[in-house]
Amino acid sequence: MNIKITPNSLTKLEKIFEEAKYVLRFEKGSFLSGYCILEHKKVVVINKFLNLEGRINTLIDILTTLPLEEEALTAESHKLYKQIQASKPVPEAGTEDAPEEEEAAE
Repeated sequence: MNIKITPNSLTKLEKIFEEAKYVLRFEKGSFLSGYCILEHKKVVVINKFLNLEGRINTLIDILTTLPLEEEALTAESHKLYKQIQASKPVPEAGTEDAPEEEEAAE
């Protein structure tokens, strides 16, 4: 997704999480991916040592994986969320983690 790396862009992304009732926290920790998601508690913890670009890219990555209640978003946030979802990379054929069909024994 082509989003400008500005503090305003970060604020817009943070607003999407807020409207979707997720708690967004910036803390130190040993995250391999730079973040941690506690889905049942709706908490997202981001490595506080990430720079502005890292924070924005991480929030975009998270938004492509989280199912959000789109009805709760304002028009501006919904538009940005849809743009992020549309830019989500499509997995290549044969690389999906779909379960294989079992053949019935006759």
